[in-house]
Amino acid sequence: MKAHILYVEDDESLSFVTRDNLELQGYKITHCTDGRDALKKVGEQDFDLCILDVMLPEVDGFTVAREIRQYNTDIPILFLTAKSLKEDRLYGLRLGADDYITKPFSIEELILKVEVFLRRSKVGAPKPPGRYRLGRFELDHENLSLLHGEERLQLTQKEADLLKLFAENPNQVLKRSDILKQIWGDDDYFLGRSLDVFISRLRKYLRADDTLKVENIHGVGFRLKSE
Repeated sequence: MKAHILYVEDDESLSFVTRDNLELQGYKITHCTDGRDALKKVGEQDFDLCILDVMLPEVDGFTVAREIRQYNTDIPILFLTAKSLKEDRLYGLRLGADDYITKPFSIEELILKVEVFLRRSKVGAPKPPGRYRLGRFELDHENLSLLHGEERLQLTQKEADLLKLFAENPNQVLKRSDILKQIWGDDDYFLGRSLDVFISRLRKYLRADDTLKVENIHGVGFRLKSE
């Protein structure tokens, strides 16, 4: 299976042609027409490469690239831009972009650059075991760490196990009794009080990403919601 590409472009005609050609090459394309939606998608899904227009509604391409680079330093980023000023190109590269393509461009050129950067990033290589995406965070369950950009938070075993359970069941309601049995091995009142304490800790850890929210489903359990 070929790579999953985030393509952000607000020009309807150009995006239709570009997306169609990339899909003909076998790539899975998620298309957004503004920067705010792109940031939301990045928090919800894993991508192998990003193609960003610079001039976007809501949030510009430079800002999107900066946000992506805060928690993913490896994903290739290609800018599409009508701007040819040297200052703009240098600014984008300083943000962590891998290359520029100036409009108008040929589809063949774009496809070639996509192939080159995907080969360099070794798409298809297995991900490290025990790694889970949680919005703009990454959980390293094996090393009991929660990563956010360059920040690393050390977790307890129970905290890591609970986050792993949420990561494996995104946007799904988890029953309180099921959580207790899986993490603590039993379901009783006192363990339930411990679970509430751990949920409070996780909310504190995840508050740096306002797209994530641990919801209390009254009388049932909890859900990690990704907006």
